Amino acid sequence: MSARTPESFGKVGVLLGGRSAEREVSLKSGTMVLGALLSRGVDAHPFDPRDRGLEALIAERFDRIFITLHGRYGEDGTIQGALELLGIPYTGAGVMASALAMDKWRTKLVWEAAGIPTPRYELIDARSDFAAVAERLGMPMMVKPVNEGSSIGMTKVRNGADLAEAHALAAKYDALVIAEQFIDGPELTIGVLGAEALPAIRLETPRDFYDYEAKYIADDTRYILPCGLPEADERRIADDSLRAFNTLGCRGWGRVDLMVDRAGKPYFLEVNTSPGMTDHSLVPMAARHAGIPFEELCVRILALAAVGDRDAGRANVG
Repeated sequence: MSARTPESFGKVGVLLGGRSAEREVSLKSGTMVLGALLSRGVDAHPFDPRDRGLEALIAERFDRIFITLHGRYGEDGTIQGALELLGIPYTGAGVMASALAMDKWRTKLVWEAAGIPTPRYELIDARSDFAAVAERLGMPMMVKPVNEGSSIGMTKVRNGADLAEAHALAAKYDALVIAEQFIDGPELTIGVLGAEALPAIRLETPRDFYDYEAKYIADDTRYILPCGLPEADERRIADDSLRAFNTLGCRGWGRVDLMVDRAGKPYFLEVNTSPGMTDHSLVPMAARHAGIPFEELCVRILALAAVGDRDAGRANVG
């Protein structure tokens, strides 16, 4: 990537906050990104779409947008569509890929069609035969809202009798709920920056799983970097992660989450198209390990801002 001067970005809007259940995390991400860009001389300004509408966004006459919104209305193609209509380059995935990656069920459908391994699953609702679901998927299993992030509304179910309660919790956040086979093995996350995979991070927590508290609050979560896999295995998983990312049509930057079973086979869970950028966040951690300071990471992501999906997802597909 050629070097860019701060002035070449023009007036930059940092979208933060928003209306999703992840608002507080987004405010933290946006504040850190804003500070990083300002420290590099970028003419950056905060913009909270919860409090200001499209007319205010148009009036600001931003030349480029850094999206630090998480969840609904910010990571699901909604704001991306508005920016497409306005012709303003923005960071992260485009409209289609954002909407698809936000939807865990349809992500799985695409990955299955492309031959990318993902845990077995079923959509469930209040009328489901939970005992039969438990028998088919086995225990433990994960129950998740289809369209949420940051592990909000998610439960690790160890007993079939608890499946109805787990469904009820997830259904508070989304009309679609998925029950997913639990893969017994290490949990990894791999950041993507441009066409490159960042070093894999292994996640360990004393909690039942890597939930919201483990991600953003707890001090006892372990981030293992290097991840401990043999170099050849990590390289293979990084290549597979790029393929999973590109198959959904993602671009710019993001994060791929996966589990690795005891035989070393990866199972892909989801792609985050607007990952966290807080002091607990994983992409900045992996970037630091690769020799990329936080401020430089933010500038690199900003430099990847684009309009349109025409060239997204071509590499490593097939």
